[in-house]
Amino acid sequence: VQLVESGGGLVQPGGSLRLSCTVSRLAVSRSVMRWYRQAPGKERELVAAISNLDGTTVYGNSVKGRFTISRDNGKNTVFLQMNSLKPEDTAVYYCNAVTRSGDAYWGQGTQVTVSS
Repeated sequence: VQLVESGGGLVQPGGSLRLSCTVSRLAVSRSVMRWYRQAPGKERELVAAISNLDGTTVYGNSVKGRFTISRDNGKNTVFLQMNSLKPEDTAVYYCNAVTRSGDAYWGQGTQVTVSS
């Protein structure tokens, strides 16, 4: 199983980015997919999650109303649309998949830097 994130980069405050997580050998439609982030000196925190059952989404309090998680089952890819970015959103963003049997997989992470 391989998860590959992309789409990170440098953006000004108020800007937008869309992260992608392309998964191989595991169906995103059958897994709970999550985005986490970790800033320097801080613990990893949950950003967003999407259910494998009904597509229900959950967001961390700090990103509610600004970020949107979605998935494209045909492309086996999960997205994180990030709008109204703030400097405090600067972190390495990780994609995570958890199967019905409880196996967990991680991507290598993609850096997001919000700075003027």
